[in-house]
Amino acid sequence: MAEAGQTESEQDIESKIEETRQRFKSEYIEESQDKYDSRDVEKLLRDDALLEAYLTWRQFVVDDALKMIDESLQWRREFQLNDLVESSIPRWMFESGAVYLHGYDKEGNKLFWFRVKLHVKDAKTTVDKKRYVAFWLERYAKREPGMPLTVVFDMSESGISNIDMDFVKYIINCFKVYYPKFLSKMIMYEMPWIMNAAWKIVKTWLGPDAISKLKFVTKSDIQTYVGPEHLPPYMGGTDQFKYSYPPLLDDDFQSPICENGPIVSEDESDIKDLESDSKETLESSFNAEQSIRPKKVNFIEDGQRSDDLDRGEPGRLRGARKPTTTFKGTLLHISPAEELSFGAKESEKRCLIVLNNVTKNHVAFKVRTTAPEKYRVKPSNSSCEPGSSVDIVVSLHGGFQASPQDRFLVMAAETESGTGVPELSQFWKEVSKAKIMEHRLRCHVLESPKSILSNSFDSSSVTSTNEHQDLQTMLTRVVLTNSRLEQTLEKCVWIQKVLLVLVSFLLALSFTTAYSQWTS
Repeated sequence: MAEAGQTESEQDIESKIEETRQRFKSEYIEESQDKYDSRDVEKLLRDDALLEAYLTWRQFVVDDALKMIDESLQWRREFQLNDLVESSIPRWMFESGAVYLHGYDKEGNKLFWFRVKLHVKDAKTTVDKKRYVAFWLERYAKREPGMPLTVVFDMSESGISNIDMDFVKYIINCFKVYYPKFLSKMIMYEMPWIMNAAWKIVKTWLGPDAISKLKFVTKSDIQTYVGPEHLPPYMGGTDQFKYSYPPLLDDDFQSPICENGPIVSEDESDIKDLESDSKETLESSFNAEQSIRPKKVNFIEDGQRSDDLDRGEPGRLRGARKPTTTFKGTLLHISPAEELSFGAKESEKRCLIVLNNVTKNHVAFKVRTTAPEKYRVKPSNSSCEPGSSVDIVVSLHGGFQASPQDRFLVMAAETESGTGVPELSQFWKEVSKAKIMEHRLRCHVLESPKSILSNSFDSSSVTSTNEHQDLQTMLTRVVLTNSRLEQTLEKCVWIQKVLLVLVSFLLALSFTTAYSQWTS
């Protein structure tokens, strides 16, 4: 029954996607084709994931999703996002360091920094600033499709002169309208009290979903959301990163820092070493490089797979977690769409990636990871025949635990025919980047029942402790209030006595005066 309900739900989503696509074609495109960039329209009409994102952000109300798409595509044409490049942005904006991408939060989401103290309201530069923000968002969206961002408004040392409500409203619209499902959370760091009134206005621009994503933090609690390794020292962190330009900061597309040091992207010389035909050459090259520089993102070669994955097809797939969602790309449909889920149990240490070739040609694929020492992938570098599918098993190795910051990259490109690993290695060196489809997957760590029970117990203990502290605080307040009341009462009694004496004296004086006048 559950499966039937799930299938029905998926069919309903597909139906709404198709309805949205057809209505957009008939109600918006036919009316005025000049409103949009043809490249955006083409992508919208073929990309189910993009349409689903708009629908999800609008609670699957098709009319609302269509309005959002219309506004978003008009904005994209106005800002010429498809042609927005580094050279089209004023150099001083990059040099200011007011906006940039760097680091990750505890859920593995990229951090989008806004240094508020470096922003000064100026009507002459407003358009350039908006294009600058759009440049970073579009750059990230193309490299990390479907991956949300965590926005950090760093308000330390900022004041009233740094407030630009029009610019803030634009940033909110970027996540509310232009980039659906792009916002993970919005962290407001050390917001000055003088800005409270301004942020009350900002909240009126946000929907209920967006308001729930606002997190107001200080130095004492920002590590609830971001680990110290991704925070600067003045926020209590250990990240010694200093923004500078040029060159353009490309940290947003490098891999997260692992325990063994930073992992960066491969260059051409590394590819030659890492994709050598023999396992011995691979290992010697890797060991030589490891001794002189930080570890690189590697291809996970067949020779590195764990022993239990080499026992044949049935054993290889046994125990692997089956994907339930699908990313529909131009060359491959990839399941799962966004996350590989790993846990502490033995049955939770394997995941399955399913690739479906939706083209009429052979498609070569390879899998990369940010933590090659943790995972084994089989197969990691192969090809898929037209209309067929390939099951890829990803397993944790050597007692390692998955982390939300671990990521996988699936790369695919059309090839003339299926070839072996040596031929594929040469193919990947020669294929144009424009012909490569990339899709990134993050890791999700499942919480064990013991951990849940422990957290529940800890939560109960904390709740009990907090209640005890609250009662103690209330009792202290009652005692203090009672003491103040007693002091006030004593003062009132004293004043009453003084007044009584004064009244008695005045009465005696009045009586004496009246008696004297009467006798005289």
